[in-house]
Amino acid sequence: MQHKTDLSRTLERIDGRPYPAYKDIRGRYDFEFFDLSIDKVQGDPFASPSRLSIIISHQESELPTDLFSNPSRRTGTENYLALAFSRACRQASSHSGSGKSGLISIDTPGQEMLARSCVEIGPSETVVRFSVGLPANGRRIRGRSAKELLIKQLPDIVEDALCYDHLDAQAVAAFADTAEDADTLRSLLAERKLVAFVADGAILPRASGIDERPMPNAVPFQSPESFRQTFELPHAGNVSGMAIPEGVTLIVGGGYHGKSTLLSALERGVYNHRPQDGRERVVARADTTKVRAEDGRSVASVDLTPFIGQLPGGKDSSNFSTENASGSSSQAASIIEALETGAKTLLLDEDISATNLLIRDARMQQLIAKEKEPITPFVQRVRSLYEDCGVSTVIVLGGSGDYFEPADHVIALDNYIPHDLTQEAKALCDGSIIQQKLDPSTIATSPEASKRKADPVSIDPYTSSRGRPGRSRVKTRDARSITFGEDEIDLSLIPQIVDSSQAKAIGSALLYASEQRLFEEHLLPVALQRTLELANTQRLSALGPGDLAQIRLQELAAALNRLRSLRIH
Repeated sequence: MQHKTDLSRTLERIDGRPYPAYKDIRGRYDFEFFDLSIDKVQGDPFASPSRLSIIISHQESELPTDLFSNPSRRTGTENYLALAFSRACRQASSHSGSGKSGLISIDTPGQEMLARSCVEIGPSETVVRFSVGLPANGRRIRGRSAKELLIKQLPDIVEDALCYDHLDAQAVAAFADTAEDADTLRSLLAERKLVAFVADGAILPRASGIDERPMPNAVPFQSPESFRQTFELPHAGNVSGMAIPEGVTLIVGGGYHGKSTLLSALERGVYNHRPQDGRERVVARADTTKVRAEDGRSVASVDLTPFIGQLPGGKDSSNFSTENASGSSSQAASIIEALETGAKTLLLDEDISATNLLIRDARMQQLIAKEKEPITPFVQRVRSLYEDCGVSTVIVLGGSGDYFEPADHVIALDNYIPHDLTQEAKALCDGSIIQQKLDPSTIATSPEASKRKADPVSIDPYTSSRGRPGRSRVKTRDARSITFGEDEIDLSLIPQIVDSSQAKAIGSALLYASEQRLFEEHLLPVALQRTLELANTQRLSALGPGDLAQIRLQELAAALNRLRSLRIH
């Protein structure tokens, strides 16, 4: 390991030279109370910024062990440190020179507290990974500016953001406590036979469609008495709120009264939220999955027979593949694929669902003979899905009362305040909606029960290169798509991807699984599950370089299932 004075001398030596000479500074340097590792140097001032790492021991940072004593607290503390580092970078960095010269940045957390590769707290040290635009004039090195940035400014950033005596002790403890409370709450749902919980006083509406911060002056949530339960949490103490039981739950009400807002809070309840978010004590079971219609998506060998029978032209729905799925077939496929990952709670919203998959009213049944309609609507299967397969459903409805029949609970939203209208809804039922039994053998409800094994050749992260061995190409620009080899994976309609770094993690996970030949050995969902086990045991950075954020099996599988080249044995 070299000393920081060596870095200083090198920067002076290469001052004014062509930009590629910056590669001379790669290596690890001793800065006395931390180490700086220059991992990747950009080749051009207009290219992606250089990648650097800070390694600081707990002895030097004096970070209390209580702040990372379990995975929940560790993730909360890591999110706080990432935010603190981001603030310090914004104050210190300034754009000067060509391209991204002088800019320092880190993968900054949003409202969700996700495990991230940008800050990883280990048993004895903390590693912080960030980006720096190394200064240049045109394509000439500004060595003295780089020296000012790395030798003088960076130690101040590290001291302000990573040394405990410079941190707000109450604030960092709040992040750790909030994460631990949320995970404790989520762990208690199953034993009480619940799928979700919304605390009294929670603020569910967001500031805007592009701003996930809580809406100012929003109506605080208040549970109906019949749904209220109380939990004792390690730090918040006794917390009361609306507990949604297992089974079939309807969320109804007039337009703009908060139905979809509540469902959105539940869909993001699979993640922990930072203090003062308003949703920090809104949790759903970890495998809860929202499914929707997605016209035009590809489907690879999915058994749709629980919802779609023999198709016109003799096409077999038990091994259904298409490059251009309809609304009903895409949503049916998404349901089956979600169950295959072990999802035991489904979220549906009438507004973004295929109507003909959700319902078929009595008049339409009279007009179109049963043998002419291959779709068995979800309303006739939802009861059996719970009773025979153990899968609960929470569904937002505004235009169909057919679901009153199979529903266990009906929650009506009135100006964002929920009311229990289960008895009133049941009084309107006349027994006309006949429930149909599902054959559990046709549905895989765990990765090990899947019947789908991917053809490894069809999951190809490499690009063709004129007769030479191709290079892997896995790129993301935002949370909406991944370039994977020669293909694009559209993520835009996978609802529970909430961060662009999750998209990067999905790309890295698929590349890892492909290169480790996991698809040759395992069923499709099991191969993905093995990949996530690595990320959980060795941390996200084990999947590959770059800014990665926590992902679930449900989103990883959803992405792979949208790879158009995917083929299933």
